[in-house]
Amino acid sequence: MSDRAVVLQSTLTCPECGTQKLETMPTDACWFFYDCSGCHTLLRPLAGDCCVFCSYGTEKCPPIQQGDDCGGCG
Repeated sequence: MSDRAVVLQSTLTCPECGTQKLETMPTDACWFFYDCSGCHTLLRPLAGDCCVFCSYGTEKCPPIQQGDDCGGCG
């Protein structure tokens, strides 16, 4: 487990159009889908990632930040 405080805000960046948006991450669930506000592409986690924050965010989701395997998501 990391000594670093868990960050609850992450900026998601759309890989299609580059739109960035600051979002607050839930601590009790993962976001599997995210609708880009710029181009309306539906983002999904990349292979091996548990959520859109782990794939497209400036911060990983809270369970991953804490050193967990994110098995509690969903």
